[in-house]
Amino acid sequence: MSARLRLVIFDVDGTLVDSQGSILAAMQAAFARLDLPAPDRSAVLSIVGLSLDRAMQRLAPDLPASEHDALVNAYKQAYFDRRQTLGEGAAPLYPGAIEVLEALSHRDDMLLGVATGKSRRGLNAMLQAHGLEHVFVTRQVADDHPSKPHPSMILTAMAECGVQACDTVMIGDTSFDMEMAQAAGVAGIGVSWGYHAQTELHRARRIIDHFRDLPPALNDIWAETT
Repeated sequence: MSARLRLVIFDVDGTLVDSQGSILAAMQAAFARLDLPAPDRSAVLSIVGLSLDRAMQRLAPDLPASEHDALVNAYKQAYFDRRQTLGEGAAPLYPGAIEVLEALSHRDDMLLGVATGKSRRGLNAMLQAHGLEHVFVTRQVADDHPSKPHPSMILTAMAECGVQACDTVMIGDTSFDMEMAQAAGVAGIGVSWGYHAQTELHRARRIIDHFRDLPPALNDIWAETT
């Protein structure tokens, strides 16, 4: 009998790559473009993972929708310009990420996916820069879905891969990722190295402190559902 097929879905910013420098710089540039005071670091990091339209609504709730749209466009351009200047080295992979991703992607019983608030253009640029184009068989991005924590990204990834909720795990660093996992009926693993405090990851089934801890955490979760 063949092994059950499993699906592991990863968030990107704050989980796979440390992009806070680029995010903070682009957000500062976007607000400056509209002659608005930039939100502080903690406020910006608190919205990482949301789609940009939702993020701007939270960061500047008193602005009209037209200015939210202008902030989104200014942010996208500033982030793109920074990437063109500095390359994706400005957003490095977290320690141990490449080794664990490669090991998991070579398992016959496992598929890997992404669920991110990034645009498809931004995700593809990151994957290409880090040589990860071959790793993820399903890629869910903000262009095609409601913002996290809506479960659409996870549900679509499961449908594309033909994997059930009991065989799916979401890996992320924010409360939005864990809420999305819960809404989709899948287990969530929180990572302690990202942008939300561990206290905000209380919906996670496990919290890990290093990428090397991920394979045993996955095994533990699936042992509970076998």
